[in-house]
Amino acid sequence: MTQSIKTLLKIILLLIPFASSAQTSYIMPGSKDYILMERLEIKARTEGLNHSFIRPFNRRLLVEQVQMIDSLQRNQNRIAADITPIDRYNMTRFLMAGKEYTNSTSSFNNKKSSSNLVEVNRPNFFMVLNPALQYQQSFESYDKQSVYLASGGVVSHGLIAKKLAFDFYMTGNQERTPYYVRQFTNKFHAVPGFGNFNVTDSNAVRYYDVRASLQWTVAKHIDMQAGYDRNFLGNGIRSLWLSDFSGSALFFKINTRLWKFNIENLYMKLTPQFGIVNQADEKKYLRINTISFNANRWLNIGLFDAVVFGRKKQFDLNYVLPFTFLRAMEQQSGSPDNALLGLNVKANVNHRLQVYSQIILDEFLLKEVKANSGWWANKFGYQLGAKYIDAFGIKNLDLQVESNRARPFTYTHYDSVSNYSNASQPLAHQLGASFQEFIGIARYQPLKKLYLQAKLMYYYQGQDSAGQNFGNNILSDYRVRAIDPVTGLAKEHGWNVGSGDKGTCIYASANASYEVRENLFLEAGFTLRNYKLSSGSKQNTTIFNVGFRWNIAKREFDF
Repeated sequence: MTQSIKTLLKIILLLIPFASSAQTSYIMPGSKDYILMERLEIKARTEGLNHSFIRPFNRRLLVEQVQMIDSLQRNQNRIAADITPIDRYNMTRFLMAGKEYTNSTSSFNNKKSSSNLVEVNRPNFFMVLNPALQYQQSFESYDKQSVYLASGGVVSHGLIAKKLAFDFYMTGNQERTPYYVRQFTNKFHAVPGFGNFNVTDSNAVRYYDVRASLQWTVAKHIDMQAGYDRNFLGNGIRSLWLSDFSGSALFFKINTRLWKFNIENLYMKLTPQFGIVNQADEKKYLRINTISFNANRWLNIGLFDAVVFGRKKQFDLNYVLPFTFLRAMEQQSGSPDNALLGLNVKANVNHRLQVYSQIILDEFLLKEVKANSGWWANKFGYQLGAKYIDAFGIKNLDLQVESNRARPFTYTHYDSVSNYSNASQPLAHQLGASFQEFIGIARYQPLKKLYLQAKLMYYYQGQDSAGQNFGNNILSDYRVRAIDPVTGLAKEHGWNVGSGDKGTCIYASANASYEVRENLFLEAGFTLRNYKLSSGSKQNTTIFNVGFRWNIAKREFDF
């Protein structure tokens, strides 16, 4: 990683002299601001918010959009009736937190935020620094053991000479996870979201969460970002393209806005999975292109083009150029890598409803799809979802439903360095492959400082059986599949979602958060999880939790 960091620093030093004054920082994943932006996007249907499947969000662009919506609302525009008093409160809070990007005449621009521990606001330097603290105490019924999470650190963002923006987040963490999460850790040698950790004598884990990035603008509509952080592509609760489940990675990003298009080129250095890669000098990379097109004010269409590959010495130069079709370049190289394609469609309907869909294509043959014979290499998945805001006329009650499905062996590869994973964890959906999932979420903000959420989830997934690979574990070599009893060879056909030892899970949770001061939450909630395999084993647990968090996103194990 040291050499990669040096390379990134060289690129930054070369490009900063050309930076303009339109730089931006980004909003940390898990922030309450994402819920506000989803609501404003559906209500206002402005093109500036339509590229929302690319996350984390650009703080400067969102401040501009919120200021525009605020102006329309103040001038009694049509949208005025749709903005609730609590929306208005959340918008004000958001503009206070992003004052460095507000208009010079804005009432927020020179007003110091009492919620910031340290705030420096000078013509050529802006910075806020805040504590990042968390403690959550839980009790789990399954093994009668105390479950807890303790975190402490700092979070900061700012601007330097109006040319360079930065984000920084660092916490030290110790936690004892629920029993089913410890099973995940034992299987994949990873804590969800973290590949590097230490186990304590009390069956707890310790790890650091460090994220940092620099952002600059080289032209009016071209932003660049380099750092070590998380990225997410999608409008749903889950992503079939790229999620933040596997944790942070070293990356370099170019974002270009042209007319109705938003083009993002993402370069990432990943961590090969634990204990499988034999070549110690093999390095793992991910290259992604996304194109987002605003067909009109209410419809957005996105395209996804990605390749995962391993190289011993350096990044493959075939994948360096930003505006190239990666699948074609992968084939030109002799198809040694793992290439994927995808489609994302989102429509905002009647200022109350958003419907969205995502498709991932790993590998398939059309004739095999038509034959419907369950060929193992028909590897693809899809997502369907909808968001209904101010549901049934109840202000600030938001409902969301979503279905996700991926066939067996999706995201897998014969080369362990080229499967779609990072630090032994899926880069996309956290279940891996061979699953069908249904999720429902209700979010309600009845008061300015009170946040309520309920979640219900059901999924089934085929698990490996008798030591044979049934296509759910994306770390496994797809050539080593379960044996066909007729041919005695790796099974070719008859593969369906749930093949193998079928596991089913019902997951339900409820949580209440009260915001004592900006981003300081007192919380309480519970989780019910019932899991069973067709082979007979069961695991049912109830978890109660209470705690607080300050400038930290809520940590959930919803799988």
